[in-house]
Amino acid sequence: MTVLGYREKDEGPPAAAGGAVSAPVPIDRARRNLFAALTGDPCAPETALSDLARSARWPLPERVRAVVLTSPGDATQLAVALGDTLLSRADAETCLLVPDKGASTRSLLEHVLRGRLVAVGHPVPLAEAASSLRWARHLLALGRTGPAPDPAFVDDHLTLLLMLQDESLTRALSCRWLSPLDELTPRQSERLEATLLAWLEGGGAPEAARTLQVHPQTVRYRLRQIEKLFGPALRDPRTRFELEMTLRSRRLLAQLQRRQSRAVRRARAVAVGMRPLGVAREARVNGL
Repeated sequence: MTVLGYREKDEGPPAAAGGAVSAPVPIDRARRNLFAALTGDPCAPETALSDLARSARWPLPERVRAVVLTSPGDATQLAVALGDTLLSRADAETCLLVPDKGASTRSLLEHVLRGRLVAVGHPVPLAEAASSLRWARHLLALGRTGPAPDPAFVDDHLTLLLMLQDESLTRALSCRWLSPLDELTPRQSERLEATLLAWLEGGGAPEAARTLQVHPQTVRYRLRQIEKLFGPALRDPRTRFELEMTLRSRRLLAQLQRRQSRAVRRARAVAVGMRPLGVAREARVNGL
């Protein structure tokens, strides 16, 4: 039997001490064991990995990427198309470990995985394979694959993942740095937050006005309000950095929540449009 380009039949069982013959580990099981050892926390020792790699007939690469699939049905086909790849399951998810050789590997992944809802981890040294897998799973959970199915690469969303590691920390940042806006109406707070972030990112009122598509005088008026609320703290570089990070995190979190809400509404609409089989049968029986 061929498993990912290898024959399951071994070259021959090794002889154990005393002339006894030990049964070889099937290659598919050996590869699952190797996957588990590489993605465990911590990673297995190098000597153990070498033994597992020999049993799995999978030469240990220097760097790898993890791939998390949402459709396990074509996992073996994708693994073959990607080359010498480890295929296994991790916490009920079908995952791959792909040796990384730089830009050529990214191009291959984009080509083979096009049109599929998957997440691809960042390239890491072999001993850090668990990190690539963890962040690929986190990215998939955040729904960062866009409106159409396509592979999402952790490389392209590093800032997002860094800022949204913990929503409670994002809320804590907001409570600490944006409390001067608490007494405003939601509409006023939203406008001043957007203006403050545009000013921090652009460095001046004209740049912020272009970003917000408003008159520069409008931005200057809002900035005077912001200065009254925040006081001299705005002149402190550390405060400006923390404010920008807080506002960016809030913007990313709001975008994520809107996408998730739209996904829930779409799922409900699909569910409503599907008539249960039992209802259809009952209708026919009643002549309706």
